[in-house]
Amino acid sequence: MPNIKVFSGSSHPALTQRICERLQLEVSKASLKKFSNKETNVEIGESVRGEDVYIIQSAAGEINDNLMELLIMINACKIASSCRVAAVIPCFPYARQDKKDKSRAPISAKLVANMLSVAGADHIITMDLHASQIQGFFDIPVDNLYAEPAILKYIKESIPNWQRAVIVSPDAGGAKRVTSIADRLNVDFALIHKERKRANEVEKMTLVGNVEGKVAILVDDMADTCGTICLAADKLVEAGAEKVYAFCVHGIFSGPALTRLNNSAFEAVVVTNTIPQEDNMKKCPKIQCIDISMILAEAIRRTHNGESVSYLFSHVPIC
Repeated sequence: MPNIKVFSGSSHPALTQRICERLQLEVSKASLKKFSNKETNVEIGESVRGEDVYIIQSAAGEINDNLMELLIMINACKIASSCRVAAVIPCFPYARQDKKDKSRAPISAKLVANMLSVAGADHIITMDLHASQIQGFFDIPVDNLYAEPAILKYIKESIPNWQRAVIVSPDAGGAKRVTSIADRLNVDFALIHKERKRANEVEKMTLVGNVEGKVAILVDDMADTCGTICLAADKLVEAGAEKVYAFCVHGIFSGPALTRLNNSAFEAVVVTNTIPQEDNMKKCPKIQCIDISMILAEAIRRTHNGESVSYLFSHVPIC
């Protein structure tokens, strides 16, 4: 692939390596350091003049530092006369702060969108945005890819008796995602209605639907402190579910998440590698990981060649 450079931020170098292997490219050279006062220093190690540049950086680890590093890398490539700069952000930072849900609340996702545009990004490739209207915060093209085809493939290959499954949404917001998966598997779906006292604390849960004697598959876009999905799993077991699995695209697993999962009723918690999962898998044997590098690699290839990306919304590329 001529005229293309793929750079890695420091948040997820293993994912960049996998993407580059699939594209049959070397990861482009960049020096990413911090000065003693914690300022980020970026040096692009090769010429990007007239090239298509793709910078891969996820919202993992030190999110604010990594976001700043991404902005500096975009700007460094832009002022070094690159043709186009695309930010590949598998897990978008601040995606949950997407609306003004109370007085004086910031819309931080919009701020991040403005920062990326001002830094010089010409294109954004991301995966499973928490709210798809975040695409409208940008005035540049945004490709919001979906892990759904990879999740469907995993369910069919790895969950015994998936034909008797019920796909469950842990909240009303995820109902659309769940009905889409249930339709494509031709199985039933259920919903858990929850009431929150405050962020990250759930007060009461009500199950809408029947899971008795069936395999319950919880689907959500992200698992953070895992309080909601662990309570949901207990509710499903209480309602007579045979086994309970969870599928979450972004496994953030902050705070007490891993302890909760180890003590939970789940057979397995399946996440993708939009965020590094190696350490989490060692600490919690229930966590399993789906590799989505081929979806991102194919999106980069198609974008670079000016081809349509919509095929990836319903298929897992074979490469």
